Amino acid sequence: MLWTAGASAAASEIRTSAQFGTEPKFQAAAASGRVVGICIDIMRAVERLDPGLKFIGDQVWQPLPRIYSAIDRGTQDASCGLSHSPERDQKYQFVGPALFSIRYYLVARNDDAAVINNWDDLRNLGKDSVVLANRGFAGATILGNQAGIQVDAGASDPKLNLQKLLAHRGRFFFHRSPGLQAVLERSGVAGKVKILPTVMTTSQLYFVMGRQVDPALVERLRATLLALEKSGELERIAKSWE
Repeated sequence: MLWTAGASAAASEIRTSAQFGTEPKFQAAAASGRVVGICIDIMRAVERLDPGLKFIGDQVWQPLPRIYSAIDRGTQDASCGLSHSPERDQKYQFVGPALFSIRYYLVARNDDAAVINNWDDLRNLGKDSVVLANRGFAGATILGNQAGIQVDAGASDPKLNLQKLLAHRGRFFFHRSPGLQAVLERSGVAGKVKILPTVMTTSQLYFVMGRQVDPALVERLRATLLALEKSGELERIAKSWE
């Protein structure tokens, strides 16, 4: 069942926030500075389809650790665009369907001749081929699950990791697309580094909600997202940000 505007006299609010460093999931509009992106478009589509649902806080930037903390404390209900992991699966509710998929690539300096077709190629480069990743993000977890790869997840900002890459403090930077080319351009390194062509892995992203959230609200969001998936709207939104 999909709720309609007349199903409730007052809108049911879903408290959320925008996540730093996740373009184009969330990014600042150049002209206005407002938060835009795939997740913002999905939230607005949910509100149009079910006017009884209202997201609040989506214009407030938060780093991922603070988002987790807020959901854990019950001061935030949901976060848009997170992937499954054993820890997240235990702590939170994943509200299907998947919102969109992301692809992970390696970024190297322009003068690096490395050819990487798979994880074994990366392992075979040896211990001096450190891979940089963003602390607290899914990419660091993905790398950590690959035995034999040297990982540096000390920085939480993609720009800092790209600076470390250019300073030879790592050989590769592991990051996801859509949004990777925009990160390179915004960081001022687009002419100095290259995205290696191999997709190292893919991941599906979901809405995540705290376990304290009213089950009726969780099911209401799930039903609306399913309707958006069936209509093709979720796919259209994702493709518009490629």
